[in-house]
Amino acid sequence: MTEKIDVLIVGLGNLILGDEGVGVHAARRLAKEDLPDRVAVLDGGSGGFHLLGPLTDADCLIIMDAALDDQPPGTVQHIRPRYASDYPSSLSAHDIGLKDMLEAIHLLDGQVETDLFTVSIETPKTLSLDLTPPVQSGMDELIHQVKRCLASRCKNAMSQ
Repeated sequence: MTEKIDVLIVGLGNLILGDEGVGVHAARRLAKEDLPDRVAVLDGGSGGFHLLGPLTDADCLIIMDAALDDQPPGTVQHIRPRYASDYPSSLSAHDIGLKDMLEAIHLLDGQVETDLFTVSIETPKTLSLDLTPPVQSGMDELIHQVKRCLASRCKNAMSQ
């Protein structure tokens, strides 16, 4: 991506760890939707600094990821973090990379508006490509909330 875009939707996760891949599953589903111009969807896999370029090409970020927290599996949460310390204490296995990457963006470009949507999961115990029923239901709610956020973001982006 070399052209500046208004909103980049990024799904993070490891598909072979079942529910841990919920962000990637959601990104793949959203990529099939009819989205507004200057909105892109990225399968961010397990994260890493190779995503730094695409993330800095966007004015706003919507990130979807699994969270290992104390909520029931499938619980969707939405936060607007500004710094690494604003993130939930325990995202999935790649949280340190995500936090570091967003801190790097803040250091390079300044503040990037970020919406983080998490879906609560249990610690993966087996390899699987499938989501459990509670997390699948949570993904449906995640898609709904991301679309609502996107509609607001795009309306704001168009008025600037």
